[in-house]
Amino acid sequence: MRSDPDLHLLLVGPTEVADGLIAALDPEQRARVTVRPVRTAVGMADHPTAARAESTVRSAVNAVRDGIADALVSAGSTGATVTAAALGLGRWTGVRRPALVATLPAVAGPVVLVDVGGSLDAGTAALARHAVLGAAYAAVAHAVAAPRVGLLSVGTETGKGDRLRRAADPVLAATPLPCGARYVGLVEGYDVSVGTRADVVVTDGFTGNVLLKAIEGAYAMAGGPPASGGAPRAAALLGVAGTVVVCHGAARPDDVASGIALAAHLWRRDAAHTVSTLLDGVPHDPAPDTETTPR
Repeated sequence: MRSDPDLHLLLVGPTEVADGLIAALDPEQRARVTVRPVRTAVGMADHPTAARAESTVRSAVNAVRDGIADALVSAGSTGATVTAAALGLGRWTGVRRPALVATLPAVAGPVVLVDVGGSLDAGTAALARHAVLGAAYAAVAHAVAAPRVGLLSVGTETGKGDRLRRAADPVLAATPLPCGARYVGLVEGYDVSVGTRADVVVTDGFTGNVLLKAIEGAYAMAGGPPASGGAPRAAALLGVAGTVVVCHGAARPDDVASGIALAAHLWRRDAAHTVSTLLDGVPHDPAPDTETTPR
């Protein structure tokens, strides 16, 4: 609030919690804060479908849908946030599974990692769509010219990886990408931190979430990330008709502030609409995706 005089906040939740934040603000800043009292929240252990009922996250999504707010930031249950956003805001054409996109500070420049937890199971069609989403996001949100897109695996040679990666590699190679992006093939975990081979790294939500949290832990042990940028503190949700940013449940106050700043940045750049428009010009496979997780 202090660093962004044009920012207005709508706090959705228990009034007494909101009062604690408002009390820390100057009178001018308090005038830019509105409270929507809601007591019921979806817990971290609750099933994501709990977001269908009246709750803080559903009310916040409805505020964006109704034009009362421009963007949503949540540090609650990721599954509940994704579910509420997909149901309340609707999904983009051609996107069955919204993806969470995090930007990491690599040595050679920022690297966009997609997916980091939007959907844990993924098939080849989902990974191909992640490549399109990531390329468009890198170009729109971070002004990356002709993004290089790689598929995360255990080696860079053709044929490396599990069944999903081996099947997805040729699919991504044949997938049209927006913004002059090109597929560079398989990349490894260290490429996410170095950033010399790819600007966008594609993976499934399970692997991406594990990798993201491992990198966060490494940053903490090392005393901070590279000088190229801050630690990954928030992820943008792509595939829904609105600006949504998700922080993880262990977020600290500065992490939440970083998420709010990211949401404001994306909304001011009209990133969600621009990325969606770019996707409209890219052919998509309407067939259902194939899950690779054994039933």
